[in-house]
Amino acid sequence: MLIKISGSYKTLHLFGVTSFGVLKSKHFPHKDIEDKSVAKDVLKACYEGGSRLMEFTNRGDFALEVFTDIIKYSISELPGMILGVGSITDATAASQYMVAGTNFVVPPVFREDIARICNRRKLMWSAGCSSLTEIATAEEFGCELVKLFPGDVLGPKFVKSIKGPQPWTSVMPTGGVSMEYDNLKSWFDSGVTCVGMGSKLISNDILENKDYDLLKKNVKETLEIIKSLNRKNKSL
Repeated sequence: MLIKISGSYKTLHLFGVTSFGVLKSKHFPHKDIEDKSVAKDVLKACYEGGSRLMEFTNRGDFALEVFTDIIKYSISELPGMILGVGSITDATAASQYMVAGTNFVVPPVFREDIARICNRRKLMWSAGCSSLTEIATAEEFGCELVKLFPGDVLGPKFVKSIKGPQPWTSVMPTGGVSMEYDNLKSWFDSGVTCVGMGSKLISNDILENKDYDLLKKNVKETLEIIKSLNRKNKSL
């Protein structure tokens, strides 16, 4: 499972992913994270719910400093957690996070300079794409998992359509994904490899009330749905 964290001292963004799906949160203001302990509590809850992959969103002042603190925490307290970084817009930023210890890089769009530097270091990367041409170009540069964005605009039918001419393409939609069975089923029936989920999973109520037990429960139940859908699709 993948968990993704992003933000700065002003905002923080968390989400989780697995080999079966992605669980992703929304940004929340600094007043809700008076110190980094709240962010760590959210990560721990997702981890205890089954997530094992985390992405930190590079956004805001001092984001790299926050990432450095979070990755140290994940290494010491969350064994098996894999931490990477998203919203990387150039090769320089990618290099900075590589030095800090990132395990993967996710730019919002396809960037040749980012692809080259990640390939040089043999570091996993995923490009944000919204057309078949963009997907094909990213794959030519070695992209193994395409981030489909915005998922709520493109929808499951788009995934099903591109899987026709390119059945080898691995797709992860973000946006338009919720915890409901029917929503998840529509995405996995279309042929996605995994999904990205935001505020539908980590809500404002959970953050404001610090209801980490509920968050843990949501993560666990969502993953169970995704695993059951994968088993059904494999049996077909």
